Amino acid sequence: MFHKAFILITLIAVWLFWRNARRIRKNILLGKDEDYTDHPEKRWKNVLLLAFGQKKMFRNPLVAVLHFFIYAGFIIINLEVFEIILDGILGRERIFAEYIPKGLYSALINSFEVLAVLVLIACIVFLCRRNILKLRRFISHDLDGWPRSDANYILITEIILMLLFLTFDASDTLLQIRNNGHFLFHHTGNFLVSQWLHQLMNGLSNQQLHTLMKSSWWLHIIGIYAFLNYLPYSKHLHIILAFPNAYYARLWPEGKIRNMKSVQQELLYAMQPELAPTDAAAPAKFGAKDVFDLSWRNLLDAYACTECGRCSAACPANITGKKLSPRKIMMDTRDRLEEVGRNIHKNRSYQDDGKQLLRDYISAEELRACTSCNACVEECPVSISPLEIIIEMRRALVMEDSDAPPEWNTMFSNIENNFAPWKFSPDERDAWKNV
Repeated sequence: MFHKAFILITLIAVWLFWRNARRIRKNILLGKDEDYTDHPEKRWKNVLLLAFGQKKMFRNPLVAVLHFFIYAGFIIINLEVFEIILDGILGRERIFAEYIPKGLYSALINSFEVLAVLVLIACIVFLCRRNILKLRRFISHDLDGWPRSDANYILITEIILMLLFLTFDASDTLLQIRNNGHFLFHHTGNFLVSQWLHQLMNGLSNQQLHTLMKSSWWLHIIGIYAFLNYLPYSKHLHIILAFPNAYYARLWPEGKIRNMKSVQQELLYAMQPELAPTDAAAPAKFGAKDVFDLSWRNLLDAYACTECGRCSAACPANITGKKLSPRKIMMDTRDRLEEVGRNIHKNRSYQDDGKQLLRDYISAEELRACTSCNACVEECPVSISPLEIIIEMRRALVMEDSDAPPEWNTMFSNIENNFAPWKFSPDERDAWKNV
């Protein structure tokens, strides 16, 4: 009966996650197409270094090590989760212990338990950094409301899951010591960490121990399924999307800003009219006003954002009190994309809701504060580029809406007329020598 209930819960959890993953994929593909399939060997190298190796995190070694504990725990302890799932489906207990030599099995579980303790320590430290030390990037108004609570919920959930894992091992091995064969399928011996919890459980009867073991087992696996289906609504979706984000990383030189080919062609035709085709069509749109105008790569960035704030902490505009926050740019893009996705799901196709990413979510003041210095891109641990989105939206402001500060318009006019930002004739460019 129990294994049938487990199979049903597993199928529901997998179906819900698949439905949410499919929804997110559809939202990402609302963006314009771009090709990121070149140089696969470099891309796999990025996956190994940036996603698996967390290369950029190690600029701050202590934080990187703590983060790596959580990351390694998530990856490696999933081997134990795989055993739990098989146990639930087959109605068995510790099925791997029947096929793996006892010494090797014990070594594996011991390593899982050590990782569980390291995850516990790391989560507690990160909770303290967020809620007691209150680092500047964690108390920013960017995170007001749900985003701040989201980070705490995830850390607390991970602590609970690790405690349940250790509780299960401790109650299981204590039953083995008591040699209560009525409850057991196996004899694994004690484990490195959970054996120290026996003293807390010695007062329990065999029946109570068995109830505790089964309860912690069920709560642990249900908690994992709940965590899995919480990810699509959380910043911790980067646990999954960091890998494709690293693979589809931008391989061009750092700091390079891609020109618009249509504008380049217009300039070429202005200087060499004989090259202009007679049937050349004007570009349909310049820059981006809404998520449809961004590339799918930009939208993947929005979902992969960890909300860690390293980009905003490095942004000179943000540091000097300007309104711009690269983290908020990514969060606003994701929020708008989610809203558009719900609109399409409800109406079968997108129905104009009177909103757009530009101005309704991200203001002109934010976009103009950007110095295009690339610091946000350089600092991001998962290869996100807020700068691309900023530049595309700033292009729409200037080229679509003719919305630019007077100083910019003066500079544009000088460049158009004098081929330089200054109000001097090209013939007088060397006049500065006589000043």
